[in-house]
Amino acid sequence: MAISREITQEQLRMESVTWGELTWVNIERPTKRETDYLAQHYPFHPYDLDDCLSRLQRPKIDEYKDYLFFIFHFPVFNKITRVSTHSQLSVFIGNGYLITLHAGELKALVKLFHDCQSSEEVRSANFAFGSGYLLYRVMDRAVDSYFPVLNKIMSLLEDVEDAVFDEKVEATQEVAILRRDIITQRRIIFPMRTVLAQLENKLKRFTTTDMTVYYGDLMDHMNKICESLDEVKEVVEVYKDADFVLGTERLNHIIRILTIMSTILLPFLIISSIYGMNIYLPGGIDEGRLWSFGAILAIMAVVSAGMLYYFHRRRWI
Repeated sequence: MAISREITQEQLRMESVTWGELTWVNIERPTKRETDYLAQHYPFHPYDLDDCLSRLQRPKIDEYKDYLFFIFHFPVFNKITRVSTHSQLSVFIGNGYLITLHAGELKALVKLFHDCQSSEEVRSANFAFGSGYLLYRVMDRAVDSYFPVLNKIMSLLEDVEDAVFDEKVEATQEVAILRRDIITQRRIIFPMRTVLAQLENKLKRFTTTDMTVYYGDLMDHMNKICESLDEVKEVVEVYKDADFVLGTERLNHIIRILTIMSTILLPFLIISSIYGMNIYLPGGIDEGRLWSFGAILAIMAVVSAGMLYYFHRRRWI
């Protein structure tokens, strides 16, 4: 028999679903009222309850005689800043209960809980082997939900590759944003792998079946995620370097052209500056001869042509 009800004492943000002797309590956007309620009805340490409301915790496991306390972090992509932030999941697990506290941003967890509320078949499949197996199902859904995010990163990586090697596109900002997001996700995901590696041994007392295969599969998925993040980090670093090199090369090419143009024009400037002085010079304007003007232009042209020939011989142009 299954019972699904909302705990409404003092309008608490708590929902629960029960199947057999196991109850899953889900708390979204917990406040001090919810943690006070848990303190009155469960043997939880006050420090653990405080950690549920803190955003400065790192993934960890606290082990007690009657229960275990976990903190997990999962990346949540912000479409405005285009950089992921961490979303905390706090879990209390003991004989006959599983309590999850989170901000409601983990869609896979929320969907699993609602499925358990609405479907007897889903409840029996997830609640049958105790609270340890139920936590595995929660973590399996949460980890698997990250793969679409990873696929999105791969897609963005391909777009960045095209932008880097396209001279008409400015890719520096795109590379920097993607690089920042990858670093952030690695900082969130990698500590999770250490915690997940300890789950199997810690949860044996709360399961009625051998969980070796299940947690082995979960760790395989987590290792694949971490390896993929390592790979994309290396690739985006290559693209960053390539964008810098290509950008520097384009800048050097522009500077080279401008320098050559300035050097070619230098004889014109020197000769015109000399004849612009307020003194009498051979071929100056006071003599009024046309051939002197042509001679000056010829001298400028010869000097410029000589410089062009010299630049060509040195393979500067």
